[in-house]
Amino acid sequence: MSTEIDVLVLGGAGVDTIVHVPELPVPLADSHMIRPGIVTRAGQSGDFVALGTSALGLRTHHLDMLGDDPEGDLVRALHRDRGIALTAVPQPLGTKRAVNLVGPDGKRLSLYDATRAADTDRLPEATVRELAAVSRHAHVVITQPCGHALPALREAGVTVSTDLHDWDGSNPYHETFAHQADLVFLSGAALADPERTMRRITERGRARAVVATAGADGAYLLADGELTHVPAAAPPAPVVDSNGAGDAFAAAFLYAWLNAEPPRRCALYGTVAGAYACTVPSTRADSIGRTELCARVTDLVSGG
Repeated sequence: MSTEIDVLVLGGAGVDTIVHVPELPVPLADSHMIRPGIVTRAGQSGDFVALGTSALGLRTHHLDMLGDDPEGDLVRALHRDRGIALTAVPQPLGTKRAVNLVGPDGKRLSLYDATRAADTDRLPEATVRELAAVSRHAHVVITQPCGHALPALREAGVTVSTDLHDWDGSNPYHETFAHQADLVFLSGAALADPERTMRRITERGRARAVVATAGADGAYLLADGELTHVPAAAPPAPVVDSNGAGDAFAAAFLYAWLNAEPPRRCALYGTVAGAYACTVPSTRADSIGRTELCARVTDLVSGG
């Protein structure tokens, strides 16, 4: 069967309410005047990966659970407006939502509404298999329904990536995702020894490459048994928000990876896209385009 989808994104559809605060942690007070205001927009991890891969010209399809509510309408509108295919499984508890407190330096604290998910949530296996059968690759967000979908993806023969975000290296919940993915992304922020965690992922799982992002310090890539440091790319404008930088990194890495680029060059694509994402205000959902990404990577490689 021929492929119709380059990247099938599972999970991570939702809505964020952005609140700019004077500093993090928020100073204790009866009230704070918030500027530039409080904004609610569609866009969580899966949405941002789908936006990123689609903006880079990859045929993208997003599958997740959504409620019949205003938040779900925002997610559906985002995909419709950006031309990204979306399969929305009904979620009676409502669409995932979060509040992001964003400090002046662009760092954030995310507060997730845990009432909009249940242990019984599932993505229909028939739907997962049908989409996986015509996909080249699946990127899996670490939500519980996506964990249950992993065996069907493996049986379909698609390659799988996942992002463990700020995993501490020991929480067993993340291990299912870490050990069943061909490509693993994670943040090094909560890791005392990133290399040890990265090597353990490859030893216990099937990952061909593991990437630990390190913010302004770039990223660390483990591929073919070799650990490499990849310096951060210079942002093309002032840094205003780190929200979505990891998702942008993953999307650009996948773009290069699916085009058979070597792992270190894939990581260069990731650093450039991640740096670009840090210049996008948290109230917007935007991704770097293919022409700009490729030009910036070429300049980076040539020393321009």
